[in-house]
Amino acid sequence: MDGAALPLSPNVRGALLMTGSMTAFTINDTFLKLLGADLPLFQILLLRSIGVVVLLGAFAWVTGAFRLPRKAGDRWLIVIRSVAEAGAAWFFITALFHMPIANVSAILQALPLTVTLAAALFLGEHVGWRRFTAILVGFVGVFLIVRPGTEGFTIDSLYAVASVLCVTVRDLAARRLSPEVPSMTVALGTAIFVGLFAAAGSLFVEWHPVSPRQWAYLAGAIVLVLGGYIFSVMAMRVGDIGAVAPFRYASLLVALIAGYFVFGDWPDDLTLIGASIVVATGLFTLWRERRAGHSSPVPLRIR
Repeated sequence: MDGAALPLSPNVRGALLMTGSMTAFTINDTFLKLLGADLPLFQILLLRSIGVVVLLGAFAWVTGAFRLPRKAGDRWLIVIRSVAEAGAAWFFITALFHMPIANVSAILQALPLTVTLAAALFLGEHVGWRRFTAILVGFVGVFLIVRPGTEGFTIDSLYAVASVLCVTVRDLAARRLSPEVPSMTVALGTAIFVGLFAAAGSLFVEWHPVSPRQWAYLAGAIVLVLGGYIFSVMAMRVGDIGAVAPFRYASLLVALIAGYFVFGDWPDDLTLIGASIVVATGLFTLWRERRAGHSSPVPLRIR
């Protein structure tokens, strides 16, 4: 034995990259929630969008990865995807500012279920009875988290659900894009649109001065969003999707840790049970898709 480390398999490297991606996204959410205590949403979203567009544009220029789509259909799909992303950003961050971060993250874990169901309903993809049953059970888990009609229910829970619906539309549009459309083109176009949306909204809010600590939070959010995006793309290119995708649920674990240590929040028992059901059914759905030979890309986030 020469003491050299054994090389990691592609699936292990993909799993580590996906875990890193979800961790980056969730810590970004933590920074946004900290900023939301003192700054208006549209101011935060615009300042972060400017940073994301500048850095993502520079990266695209250096690598030559940005190319305008030639087909009109692809251009319209990018527009639809961008509108859905802007809506998802507003709903998600609004919910994040008023709900425990773990609760919002738990609702967001329903994405594999909603994307699979929507692909069956609107794109004609086959979903067998096992996956369909898992989706229904997963929605029961979401119901336990949201709990409409109970004392703990707020409109912010519906904002989190609306965010899931917007991301579902976004990912359906992404599925319809031609393979030759670069991921960087989609990401940069979406980031620009979210920035324009935030700029329009910021005209109607009173801007607040930004302290050095808040600038540090913003810088961290910008870097983490880009890191999450790059890691997630690398994960999908390194390992098998069926083996890598389940590690997107690492975001819930990170949200639980951040909620407890940063904000002093911990979900109640029903929320934890609901989150467990959503994660379990999501993992089953991903496993069944792998068995059936389908590919379920992991949702990427600009927000």
